[in-house]
Amino acid sequence: MPVNPYQKYQQQSVMTMTQGEMLTKLYNEIIKQFSGAAMYMREPEPNITEINRALQKGQRILNHLRATLDHQYKISAELDAFYDYFIRQAIQANLKKDPKLIEEVIPLVTELRDAFIQADRNARKH
Repeated sequence: MPVNPYQKYQQQSVMTMTQGEMLTKLYNEIIKQFSGAAMYMREPEPNITEINRALQKGQRILNHLRATLDHQYKISAELDAFYDYFIRQAIQANLKKDPKLIEEVIPLVTELRDAFIQADRNARKH
């Protein structure tokens, strides 16, 4: 079976990412999925399948982030609480099809992403 050059490139780029780059990519994907879900909810005829798919994908990423936290650091407990809140909001938004519930989360995820980007930059300088 022929190998798709784009897939091979993507696989190699993921394999060579720093932890900071990978975390940024994961946060960006959460933002993308949650924004998409909110957009689908606001349509005149909400696309239930796409709403569910997007919110579940965002939740899977958040669960992965929770599972990979190193609890020897104090910040991990705080991040765990944030991730738990984001997941609960996504579940409620999915149940109620209320875009406001997920739109509350997007700026918080964006803020976390930006903080990690800055921390990664600072760590690379030293």
